[in-house]
Amino acid sequence: MTESSPKNPLKKGSLVFVDKDSYSKSVEALASDSDFPNYVFEGPGEILGIKEEYAQVRWRRPVPDVWFKLDQLKEFEL
Repeated sequence: MTESSPKNPLKKGSLVFVDKDSYSKSVEALASDSDFPNYVFEGPGEILGIKEEYAQVRWRRPVPDVWFKLDQLKEFEL
C-alpha cells in the first residue's frame, strides 16, 4: 500500500497568505467587499483552526479573524 501526500499541508499554527488569483475567482469574493486589504495577500496570518475545507485566520493586526477556504491559502515562507 502506498501513502499519498495530503492535498493541503496547512494545519493549525501554519503561517499563510491569501492567493489573490484563487480568491478573486471564488464565490466568496463575489459575496465580499471587492476592496480587500493588501495585508491578507502579503501575510502572514496564522491559522487558528480548521473545519472541513475552511481555515480561521488571525492577522497580526487589530482586525477580526476571517474564514477562508483552504485552497485559497498558501504557506507563508519567511
